Amino acid sequence: MSDIVIRPRPAPDHQIAVPSLPRPCGPVSQAVVTLLREPATATQAERRVRAAFHPHLDPLTDRDFQLGLWCLYELHLDGFPGTDPALEWSPALLAARAVLEEPFEAALRRLVGPLSPDDPIEEVRRLTGSGRPPRLARFLGRDATADQFRDYLAQRAVYHLRESDPQSFVLPRVHGRAKAALAELQYDEYGAGRPDRLHATLYARALASLDLPTGVAAYVDTAEATILTTVNVMALFGLHRRLRGAALGHLAAFEATSSIPCRLIALGAHRLGFPAAVATYYEEHVEADAVHEQVAIHDICGGLLESSPELAGDVVFGAAACLAVDELTATALLARWERAA
Repeated sequence: MSDIVIRPRPAPDHQIAVPSLPRPCGPVSQAVVTLLREPATATQAERRVRAAFHPHLDPLTDRDFQLGLWCLYELHLDGFPGTDPALEWSPALLAARAVLEEPFEAALRRLVGPLSPDDPIEEVRRLTGSGRPPRLARFLGRDATADQFRDYLAQRAVYHLRESDPQSFVLPRVHGRAKAALAELQYDEYGAGRPDRLHATLYARALASLDLPTGVAAYVDTAEATILTTVNVMALFGLHRRLRGAALGHLAAFEATSSIPCRLIALGAHRLGFPAAVATYYEEHVEADAVHEQVAIHDICGGLLESSPELAGDVVFGAAACLAVDELTATALLARWERAA
């Protein structure tokens, strides 16, 4: 297992470091990184990225594609040191992003297949209601070695160090009951008024307890393709008003399927004798997400569909996409550890 051990690095505090530009791993990410460093027109950017993308590759599992898209979405979060903050709204980079988003969304819709939005709330409940613990959580709880568990924490850091941020883009795009319920849920995710209880901070504390870095930059270059896909799906949905229904359906599925896996992962941390901060992060979610499930499905999605029933299909699509991409990630991580065994 030595090839997947994350080398410790001093972590003097739990602050979330701003990432530097990641290392390109193929033509798409190279084209994007070049655009972040060198001026270009929108037409030039579109041509470069389109020429770099091979249409026969699966965007959902191609790391080069996902890394390029992640860099473009990162401009709407912390950005990159040494890059102009105005690049967030650069016509060239928005054009590049649009080139990648089109096949990305199309691949997501192919992945989930035909959906039944006739009763969207019941369909979300059906999709999330198997009650069977996911295989990745079962493995982490019962069988994972210390190296595999640490690798899991490192892989998931790209999301958890920015936990809930993509969903916050949706708040000004919904109204009434959905807005109030989403704000309530996000308030919990952001520590209920206590900065030391921010979920991203709790995760950073868990990493630091294992002498692992606490900044996103330390993990992007080694993140599996589907880990980046997980993050990029939420950014795609959150940054497009037309996909606000998908963003909230995704959130509902995430919350509805989180409590049981978090309980198992916490048990795995205890089984391996990891510092208390690791289990604490997951235990924080066991009870909270059981409550959040009802808020997300009934109040957030239900409230949205009261005022915007035309978004029923998007809500179901978002929920199905969450579950399908999670399964891709489970397959990728389990295969990664099997190869390294």
